[in-house]
Amino acid sequence: MPRKSRNARPNRSTRSAGQGDVRIIGGDWRSRVLRFPDEGGVRPTPARTRETLFNWLQFLVPGSRCLDLFSGSGVLGLEALSRGADRVTFVEHTPALARNLRDNLRLLKTDRGDVVCEDVMAFLQRPADAPADILFMDAPFRQGWLEELLPLIAGNGWVAAGSRVYLEYESDRQAPAVPGHWHLHRTKSAGQVTYALYNVGAPSE
Repeated sequence: MPRKSRNARPNRSTRSAGQGDVRIIGGDWRSRVLRFPDEGGVRPTPARTRETLFNWLQFLVPGSRCLDLFSGSGVLGLEALSRGADRVTFVEHTPALARNLRDNLRLLKTDRGDVVCEDVMAFLQRPADAPADILFMDAPFRQGWLEELLPLIAGNGWVAAGSRVYLEYESDRQAPAVPGHWHLHRTKSAGQVTYALYNVGAPSE
């Protein structure tokens, strides 16, 4: 049975009548507020963390191809689109969240986002058509997702030399075991969450 997306921590955004909202903090859609349903335990990455992440990525986002796994509210991919990403694929298995993501992309009048309503593991088990320049993965905590999915990301061509991989994980656990050709670029902790950005090198390194 597929595990529920993002069910390990409470949502950090404001909620009202079964909804939450997120504010885009940079780029063309700066200050736009978007709503999402209270489904699947969704917990958007906080604004301060996003600000740090996109400062790390600021010169890499424009024109990039991004993959946002366990999208939830979609705020990481939406921030990337707002800052000039060429295309973002959102993967979210909860139907209500996937529908909401499509609605928000229409609201923003962009055709640069694709929403895939599918279990992330099933999605990654297929060979990639092309590697992502930037991959975001904020998986549910304490369910072993990183151990299961990182080999699929590396082995099925979802990233390549020059890609960047962003991960969030529990601050009380050891850093995840990443492929040997992934190099830690930056990491930071905020409360119970550690977030890290990796540079992907050539497999022969």
